[in-house]
Amino acid sequence: MGDPENPESTGRPRGADRPDAATDPGRGRRIAIDVGSVRIGVASSDPDGILATPVETVPRAKSSRGGGPSADIARIAEIVREYEAVEVIVGLPRTLRGEKGTAAGLAIAFAERLQRIIAPVPIRLSDERLTTVSAARALRDSGVRARGQRQVIDQAAAVSILQGWLDERSAVLRSVEEASVRDASSGDDA
Repeated sequence: MGDPENPESTGRPRGADRPDAATDPGRGRRIAIDVGSVRIGVASSDPDGILATPVETVPRAKSSRGGGPSADIARIAEIVREYEAVEVIVGLPRTLRGEKGTAAGLAIAFAERLQRIIAPVPIRLSDERLTTVSAARALRDSGVRARGQRQVIDQAAAVSILQGWLDERSAVLRSVEEASVRDASSGDDA
């Protein structure tokens, strides 16, 4: 069966993840995806995990091809291999009250299908409330018109998801490092 506390053992993603030093795969590119009902925005990080940049927008496939993965899953898996990603961050859209709605269910189902194709690369679910709204507003404020720019908005939402993950990951790793330095220096006094 698998340990429900350990999502990797069950093979089923659960609620939103947080960066964790214990499960961090280390240096390497991360890929983030913003799963929509029509399009999937894709972003990647640099190998040091500092900056997120847009990659492309993948159209959602209606169904799988002859028993294999659907075209959208296949394209995302190809991007993961191309970029030699060490982990994939999937945006988990929640309602403003923090509940899972229909969009969250679609994102989780997509993550589960993708995980079967890209294993052993881990998939993390990241709370992405309002990233698409924020991305659209930022683009509009910079003079980009939303009409006809939906693909750009989807990529910007993926960038927002990934940058949030990278920033939080950096803070977590920094705090672990600072704690180990404190522990080492307090051990010198003994």
